[in-house]
Amino acid sequence: MRLKAVMALAMAVTLTACGLNSVPTAEENAKARWADVQADYQRRANLIPNLVSTVKASAQSEDKILSDVVNARARATQVNVSTGDLTNPDKMQQFAQAQGNLNGSLSRLLATVESYPDLKSQGNFQTLMSQLEGTENRIAIAIRDYNSAVQDYNTTIRTFPDAIGAKVFYGSKPMVPYQATTPNADVAPTVDFGNMN
Repeated sequence: MRLKAVMALAMAVTLTACGLNSVPTAEENAKARWADVQADYQRRANLIPNLVSTVKASAQSEDKILSDVVNARARATQVNVSTGDLTNPDKMQQFAQAQGNLNGSLSRLLATVESYPDLKSQGNFQTLMSQLEGTENRIAIAIRDYNSAVQDYNTTIRTFPDAIGAKVFYGSKPMVPYQATTPNADVAPTVDFGNMN
């Protein structure tokens, strides 16, 4: 009889502690990784005006491409996702779409550089391009880390015994991983400026 009482008490203690620490820990980790994604996108948004100014001075004929980059940057910085929106698939998709549009504009700009070697010889342009490339790498790593944290969180709130605490104490909902929304994002873009022979 005493063994049954001890077992029942042990089960009760185990079940009451389900997810009390692991769920908020996983959630806060995912939110911190999302902050890293936003910081790297902000870094890119801050670099673009300098890059555009440098390129404008050397490539007056490519104003449309530069305008597209500036406009895409403006649209990308208008879409914000707070940590409260991480469970909202629509909000996450809007953010990803805005960033994808900016990626497309940057790809066209970088293709222009390949067509105009004199741009590549400028020290300032090279520095800015290197910074932009580094930022793109940081963004990719931050997105990977965020998606990994979201996977850990979503797994935590769906597996026993943490699922009990996730539902009972926190009302946890799955977070949305970041996904590219650019159509055919895995295919290099074809560039046609229309004014090149």
